Amino acid sequence: MTDQPTRRIPAPEDCVFRHLLDAHAAATPDATFAVFGMDEPDWTWADARRKTLETANALRDLGVRQGDHVLCWLENGPALVRLWLAINHLGAVFVPMNTAYKGGLLEHVLHLADAEVLVCHAGLVPRLADVDTGPLRTVVALDAPAEAPNAAVRVLPESTLTAGSPTEAPPLDRPIQPWDVQAILFTSGTTGPSKAVLASYVQINTLARVSIPTADASDRGLAHSPMFHITGMSKIAWAMAMGGSLAVLERFRTETFWADARRTGATFVVMMGTVATFLSKLPRGEDEIETPLRLALLAPSNAESEALCRRAGLAYYSVFNMSETASPIITEINPDVPGACGRTRPGIEARIVDEHDEELPHGQVGELILRSDDPWVFCSGYYKNPEATAAAWRNGWFHTGDALRRDAAGNFFYVDRIKDAIRRRGENISSFEVEIEVQAHPTVAECAAVAVASEHGEDEVLVAVVPAPGAVVDPAELLAFARERMPHYMVPRFIRVMEALPKTPTLKVQKAQLRLEGATPDAWDREAAGVSVKREAVR
Repeated sequence: MTDQPTRRIPAPEDCVFRHLLDAHAAATPDATFAVFGMDEPDWTWADARRKTLETANALRDLGVRQGDHVLCWLENGPALVRLWLAINHLGAVFVPMNTAYKGGLLEHVLHLADAEVLVCHAGLVPRLADVDTGPLRTVVALDAPAEAPNAAVRVLPESTLTAGSPTEAPPLDRPIQPWDVQAILFTSGTTGPSKAVLASYVQINTLARVSIPTADASDRGLAHSPMFHITGMSKIAWAMAMGGSLAVLERFRTETFWADARRTGATFVVMMGTVATFLSKLPRGEDEIETPLRLALLAPSNAESEALCRRAGLAYYSVFNMSETASPIITEINPDVPGACGRTRPGIEARIVDEHDEELPHGQVGELILRSDDPWVFCSGYYKNPEATAAAWRNGWFHTGDALRRDAAGNFFYVDRIKDAIRRRGENISSFEVEIEVQAHPTVAECAAVAVASEHGEDEVLVAVVPAPGAVVDPAELLAFARERMPHYMVPRFIRVMEALPKTPTLKVQKAQLRLEGATPDAWDREAAGVSVKREAVR
């Protein structure tokens, strides 16, 4: 008897949105699919399918065909959910775009996307008049009428999207396959022009299934992160994969977070970046005490975010992920290894390597590279950028650009983006670790640590901080706090208080700008203040 090969790719009915939506609408038509609370009634699975067919057929009437790219320039909400499902129902490619885009970045993305159809809020249409719109030919403007930005582009009203048949499934040129591109996601562009990540149905489905390991169809994911980001997208993908439901918030708001979770009945949430920091600085109120949330994915997981979860009674865990992957590294629930982002999940290989891809010993910091036993679990490359694709996938491994270390037990620890690491007086410093300690101070809302040149010709550490609401940052007090929490060589020399950190449209801090600006005249300098930080004697 011949052994049968193991199937490495999920069947279309297990990962393609068109099949999953049809199956859930047939099996549980009256179960809740989405809760919005934005003057929009809750959607059942039957509602979701009807709205999806209506919009898919309307898009087809506009000329959208299988394989075409469709841009969506929208805030979180019913329209964006409807469009994602409808675009994929046609076998077309969902291309979400950050609502902060403008100018040169907007023009770059419009050309890179290769889309003839864009759906956006009417208030964004005037931005198109300031750029070369490239292949764009049709804009559907939501919320209000809008003028055409140029002679090459027509603008249609929102009613265009509800003019299709709500009962007939649009025909396909061929079956949608698991390896087809489901979405194009734009990278943050912190170190160069944004790249367009080609994400397959397999990748997004795998991310949804492995990233939320203990949730089932009775759970409800809280989608507060923008859906142009893989984090925000993951809640819809999870609901589609598991038959659960989602609660969609337009955006994260610190002051209403616990009330929103309670109102929508959400049971799990992803807390990215400073979300836990902001929430930890709120007084504990009734909405937090009575929250239906039971599980939080922390990225990163640190003492502050873990303490918040314990305070709120949430189980928690962490992962390592990026737009190009599918949570290849994950912790157990309530991990007992502080600061770890986890171990490789089954089917994933990971190495920590030097600049020549030579594997490093345990404990040493290097670049994380990855590969999967199963095809299409990671992105297939960057659209219209073969050079970047070849560089990322050199030697048969995906190169993350992130610096990590691994201990002897196989736990991985995030250190920094490789280009953000700081070297001072022979010591390698993680900007990420500096930021964790500084951000723990109660007057600091968020911060960024970078290397800046000193008069001595070497790097010094500058930390830019944004005060918490109603707080005033005292640099000398903050420095004393930092000295108690970090080695002498990590203690910042410069502290710059800012109203806001410079960020990309995907809300990544533009550290390159902070480095370029250097130690500005308004930056507090501990050496000028007569504060000396030296190595402490060990005996």
